[in-house]
Amino acid sequence: MNSSKLHLFIDFEFTMPENRHTPKYFFPEIIEVGLVVVKNEKILYDYSSYVRPKAFPVLTDRCRKFLNISQKEVDSGISFFDLINVLTKFHEENETTIITWGNMDMKVLRRNCDFHSIEFPFKGTFVDLSMEYKRFFGDQNQTGLWKAVQEYGKEGTGKHHRALDDAYTTYNIFKLVEKDKRYLAKPKPTTIGDRIDLSKITNKYAL
Repeated sequence: MNSSKLHLFIDFEFTMPENRHTPKYFFPEIIEVGLVVVKNEKILYDYSSYVRPKAFPVLTDRCRKFLNISQKEVDSGISFFDLINVLTKFHEENETTIITWGNMDMKVLRRNCDFHSIEFPFKGTFVDLSMEYKRFFGDQNQTGLWKAVQEYGKEGTGKHHRALDDAYTTYNIFKLVEKDKRYLAKPKPTTIGDRIDLSKITNKYAL
């Protein structure tokens, strides 16, 4: 981790159709944002807000129950334009790493930007931490966010599927993985066998 660079840990929650068979016309919209800003391994700022959807403003029953979110809460949120202003505020071009758990967050953000005819706000480095975790541990399948942190013997922050809590949990897993990477990268200490040619000693006393 290049601690001098800005790291944005982001989690979005999205709208979802009433059933698992997504209609062709439907696309998910961001309805909650959680953001943790880190630099020099210190948390500079966090941000949380609901976001009002535009294309499909009325939440489905499935969405409200799954996310434990109300229509009133979402209706009180910021606009998508305000969300982009927030994200842009904490973005330093070419000096920012955006970290999410999975690739859906950035995919949905891009789709929403296209819908609103707004330029995508990020030009930094993107890290899908779920793939980093998968490669690091050699897992065959991608692991869910809270299952991953529990595999470390830890618990997630707050409640699952709350954007800011999931952003903090992503940050916590990132720190654990980076710590393990540094540990494995350390050179093994030399042994007495590395410093002394034991074969010469053995031959000497064998005479």
